[in-house]
Amino acid sequence: MTGAIQHMEFRTGDIPQPDIIILTHKLTRHYALGAEVVHALEGVSIQIRQNEFTAIMGPSGSGKSTLMNLLGCLDTPTSGEYWLNGQRVSELGDDELAHIRNKEIGFVFQTFNLLPRASSLHNVELPLIYAGVPARVRKEQAANALERVGLGDRMQHRPNELSGGERQRVAIARALVNDPSVLLADEPTGNLDSHTSAEILEVFETLHGAGQTILLITHERDIAAHAGRQIHLLDGQVEQDIQTERQR
Repeated sequence: MTGAIQHMEFRTGDIPQPDIIILTHKLTRHYALGAEVVHALEGVSIQIRQNEFTAIMGPSGSGKSTLMNLLGCLDTPTSGEYWLNGQRVSELGDDELAHIRNKEIGFVFQTFNLLPRASSLHNVELPLIYAGVPARVRKEQAANALERVGLGDRMQHRPNELSGGERQRVAIARALVNDPSVLLADEPTGNLDSHTSAEILEVFETLHGAGQTILLITHERDIAAHAGRQIHLLDGQVEQDIQTERQR
């Protein structure tokens, strides 16, 4: 491992530099739990540049799931700022957040969330169908996304005809089909064995090599070691932000 990441100072009202895809400034998230207030995030400030491969780590209760929900525009902060690809999204309403989420973020989850009776191609097409993309264009884009993850020969296969690793590749292709600014992967190898996990991480590394910005949420150090940077959370705050020697 090398030293800690050095950030330029960001002040409220500033606009992030063009190559900064994600910027949070003193981001907090508090939840009311009965009479108690849970301080899930306490002033998190991070910057993630274009084409970075970053792992966010931390034990249970560290705030990494809360941070993921905020970065994925699935929730809004109690206070602080969140900028995504040059736009301040921390104060947007639900409809605007949904638009940003669909345009800028590709999600990959631990569970594959595929339609069981649909082909790989149709599963990957789904975001484009919701976006109103014409049939010919969306089929071409979905096919290209499947090619990128090495499933050009599995386009007509249904999930029950695929291995666990192939199902996750379909899910990654679906996340990529809208050409998102950020690929947000939440424990993407959690349901896979070690051999298949290595194959999925190789896919992420290939995508990163092609210019994709990737944010990987994990609690496993050997998985995080594939990223070039690790952000460690503890008690809702950034404990460490370090550049790493990527594992090959």
